[in-house]
Amino acid sequence: MPAPYSIVALVGSLRKESFTLKIAKALAKLAPASLKIDVVTLEGLSFFNQDLEANPPAEWLAFREKLKASQGVLILTPEYNRSIPGVLKNAIDIASRPYGQSSFLGKPVGLVSNSPGPLGGVAAAKHLQNIMPGISGPVMGQPEIYLNGVGDAFDGNGELIKDALKTVLQQYLDAFAAFVAKQNG
Repeated sequence: MPAPYSIVALVGSLRKESFTLKIAKALAKLAPASLKIDVVTLEGLSFFNQDLEANPPAEWLAFREKLKASQGVLILTPEYNRSIPGVLKNAIDIASRPYGQSSFLGKPVGLVSNSPGPLGGVAAAKHLQNIMPGISGPVMGQPEIYLNGVGDAFDGNGELIKDALKTVLQQYLDAFAAFVAKQNG
């Protein structure tokens, strides 16, 4: 069997007990043998400032290199005020620069939004669908995934206990694995 594809899962929330982080960890555990998912949080990334591009901070370079070394990216986001969190937009800005050298280029991208409410972060996902095509490789269009009602999906240890969510995540991962294989073919 060939080596698994290396996938970076960007967690668009800084909260220690965030549902987004729990979902990313669940995806890593549910990943088929063809994917190895590295869950990456965004703590420690300073604010993007174009004045720093000539001599970027070490954490920017390390973040960019991690993405460049991957064979695909999953972006996981909660919805904040009908959009993506600022920390995620900042990370996307850092990774997509300097102009023409985006760390996302050529990488197949999957988008996963979530909310404890009924809409599943659909507005945040739609914003990502507007942002990513100009700076990344192909964005998986189908299936789309907007995870709603995630508030009761995990136990006190952060383990996924909601079977319906587990099924949806597994179906999404299977589709993403096929998408990554096709793009890296």
